[in-house]
Amino acid sequence: MSESSHPSPSTRPPRQPRKGLTSTGVRKAASKSERSRAREFAVQALYQLLVGKNDVAAVDAFTRDLAGFSKADSVHFDALLHGCAEQAEGLDALILPLLDRKLTEISPVERAVMWIGAYELQHCLDVPWRVVLNECVELAKEFGGTDGHKYVNGVLNGLARQLRQAEVAADQGAR
Repeated sequence: MSESSHPSPSTRPPRQPRKGLTSTGVRKAASKSERSRAREFAVQALYQLLVGKNDVAAVDAFTRDLAGFSKADSVHFDALLHGCAEQAEGLDALILPLLDRKLTEISPVERAVMWIGAYELQHCLDVPWRVVLNECVELAKEFGGTDGHKYVNGVLNGLARQLRQAEVAADQGAR
């Protein structure tokens, strides 16, 4: 009989955690792309707009002074912050039919994340729809409530089917 090339379960080293993730499943800062960082800063800036009713220019200047902003894609941050701020009513109008509650009952963090998702689905066609959803779910996990990411995923998944119908259909047909 030949010996198996697989070690027995008792001699295996302990299972290592997935690299690049924290204990809560969120990506570690070192493994984030410049665009992911831009989205993080955009969520924080949009939160300031929603909760503090602060001026966009002041929020922009404040956010750019935060530690780590130099590692973010500032062009994408500009597009997200200013695009979402300028198109807030239109983004809310896209999101509202997909909600099961009033917009005022949605957490400001989840609302900001959904704005980013809706904006990217509409205007950032170079970003695949699945990437938009994944990035927004990650943002909701990191900054939102316990199960907020599930709600964000459901709403943006529905929105992707509307705004990127051909891309979603092609992607699902390829499976």
